[in-house]
Amino acid sequence: MQERLDYRKAHSVEEALTLFQDLPRSRYMAGGTDLLPRARGSGQAPSRLVDIKGIPELSRIEELPSGDLRIGAAVSVAAVAAHPTVRQRFSALSLCASALGSYPLRNRATVVGNICNASPCADTAAALLCLDATVLCVGPAGPRRIPIHEFFVGPGQTSLASGELALAVEIPAASAGGRAELGRLSRRQGVDIATVAVLLSVLPQRSPRHRVALLSVAPTPRRASEAETLLDQRGPSAANAAAEAAMAAARPIDDVRGTAAYRREMVGVLLTRAVRALGAA
Repeated sequence: MQERLDYRKAHSVEEALTLFQDLPRSRYMAGGTDLLPRARGSGQAPSRLVDIKGIPELSRIEELPSGDLRIGAAVSVAAVAAHPTVRQRFSALSLCASALGSYPLRNRATVVGNICNASPCADTAAALLCLDATVLCVGPAGPRRIPIHEFFVGPGQTSLASGELALAVEIPAASAGGRAELGRLSRRQGVDIATVAVLLSVLPQRSPRHRVALLSVAPTPRRASEAETLLDQRGPSAANAAAEAAMAAARPIDDVRGTAAYRREMVGVLLTRAVRALGAA
């Protein structure tokens, strides 16, 4: 007989942590769009779901006095994609958030949930990697901050410790401005997960200025640092060399959505198109 699932709605961060610790195999939930299907498919359903959607401080997008942007764990992908500050200051994130699935899915899913799922094809992860985001979390040992490049450790795996709750992502003010171009291929246009995706972001206040993030071509979302260096040094004339470097950084596999060879080739094609579209310099 299937074990009964215990559902609890937390109204504060402290309550969420307590509810999680009370019962083994508990899981935090915001949108639930990845968590619930994954739990059913794995046959390892959680014993308790701790819903954090009703925690007020996790439901806000805030511009901090420093100019940094904080996005709470309960903020939907749709809200992030449409937010004026995100669109004006951090266009890479608006672009990637708008590409995630269908509108009903974006209206339910959250940006923090998308990265906590740690899928190699997590759309918002590409932007957060390029923007040098930080994940804010808290757990039994207290609060800590995890740089986004240290957050993904494997397919479906993050560096969050047991019982830790991801509270928000913060994007530094120095990553504001600039331009971005997303190349994304999927089997069904607009509603499917990416077979391969490449994000090129040009950030005038950062080093390297050019940021290249790859999705669905490695165990985790990743940056292509050699391609970034080439574009920084030589601008658009390095498009072909940068494409080769990005292809070399890819570690794709064969699956139902595409072969490893196809994915690797498309990394080069998509980055070349992005460089031309931006006139990256």
